[in-house]
Amino acid sequence: MSARVTVLLFATARQAAGTGRLRWPVPPAGLSARSLVRSLGERFPKLEPVMRTSRFVLNGSYLTGLARRVRPGDEFAVHPPYGGG
Repeated sequence: MSARVTVLLFATARQAAGTGRLRWPVPPAGLSARSLVRSLGERFPKLEPVMRTSRFVLNGSYLTGLARRVRPGDEFAVHPPYGGG
């Protein structure tokens, strides 16, 4: 069984990918959040522009950059800007 992270997609990110939850394969040592975002954008081209303005959450903590490692078993969430009232 390959190592995976759970990717949660909200609002317009969910619409762009066609799903709100993915089980994404990662190497056993993990990869940078930047690499994960790049891979998601390659797999889901409509998601790539949404992620340019999104915030990312790793295991419940907002990331201030994309250098942190995402490891098997982690939860990575994509939060695009929300609107409404």
